[in-house]
Amino acid sequence: MNRWLPYPLVSLGLCILWLLLNQSVEPAHLLLGGAVGIAAPLLGRKLQPAGYPRLRAPLVLIKLLAMAAVEVVRSCFNVCRIILFADYAKVNARFIRVPLRLRDPYALAALSCLINMTPGTVWVEILPEGHELVLHVFDLQDEAFWIDTIRTRYEQPLIEIFEPEARHGKPA
Repeated sequence: MNRWLPYPLVSLGLCILWLLLNQSVEPAHLLLGGAVGIAAPLLGRKLQPAGYPRLRAPLVLIKLLAMAAVEVVRSCFNVCRIILFADYAKVNARFIRVPLRLRDPYALAALSCLINMTPGTVWVEILPEGHELVLHVFDLQDEAFWIDTIRTRYEQPLIEIFEPEARHGKPA
């Protein structure tokens, strides 16, 4: 890791994104895009948790992303149906608590992304005392179903991907 360019691919990507957003390759935009590409990773370097994530089960990751894509599309249709055709008095929006076994910060971030990109669900917070996820569900019909879904469809694959020691009974 270079001191002035800690993440060169991120820097290059940010510069290219800057140029694409401005639809210009004029020298001023090249200079500003380069400055953004260098400054953003330098300023964000301290926000990086210690170490880098190790993806230990890439096939599980691919399966998880495919399942999540299907779930997002399905949820889009369900939320649209509720918004367009349901009686709002019958919509049961609730907060639920889901106990988590995940401890890896990268796995928790991935779980947060998966939950928040699914229409009808929002990650609210993690309660530190019991390591429980507080989740808002737009139309809750069965709380046990949601808890089981989060724990089996999302959390278990993420444990396999990020925390293989935990799935074999060893402490993480």
